Amino acid sequence: MVDPQEIHRLIAAALPGAHVEVLDPMKDGEHLQAVVASEKFVGLPLVRQHKLVMDALREPLKDRLHALQLKTMTPDQIT
Repeated sequence: MVDPQEIHRLIAAALPGAHVEVLDPMKDGEHLQAVVASEKFVGLPLVRQHKLVMDALREPLKDRLHALQLKTMTPDQIT
């Protein structure tokens, strides 16, 4: 089980200035959703954007993160 605030903190530390939202819609701490908007994503393909986020989580959450639905975008893409 993972606390959504822990994921938020790790992403925010790796991508300073990013807009980060982490949700636990099933309230089980295992099936989480994250929305991340960062200037660092400008010009990067979606796969690279996701890699930047997942690299921040991989080691600290090793063997604890079951499922994370990830949506990344640049700040000008926020609707």
